[in-house]
Amino acid sequence: MKQFTKVMKALSDPNRVKVVKMLGQREALCVCEITAALGLAQPTVSKHLKVLEDAGLVESSREGAWVNYRLGAAHGAPYADAMLVLLRDWLQDDAETTAVLSRISGINRQTLCVKKQG
Repeated sequence: MKQFTKVMKALSDPNRVKVVKMLGQREALCVCEITAALGLAQPTVSKHLKVLEDAGLVESSREGAWVNYRLGAAHGAPYADAMLVLLRDWLQDDAETTAVLSRISGINRQTLCVKKQG
């Protein structure tokens, strides 16, 4: 029951659902990219990613200067895996989700993160 409620609580926030949908569209995203797409502060996005990661919905890996976030792989988290499959086809007609997904397609970490660092 504990893992089930952790997954459901992680998906109870609209911004976290949008992050999952974005990661379904792009293989990997860094915090800068997610922050730009959602229009939220970096610490807020990092907290959302931590909740999603703790629930098994996303996973992270370091690649040079970036920490990449991806949808969680099947690691014995059946509730997370099931919700990821279902979310793939949900919210296709939701205006907010569609807007975020269209923004993420135009975001490039090479230019975005350089601007933030410089």
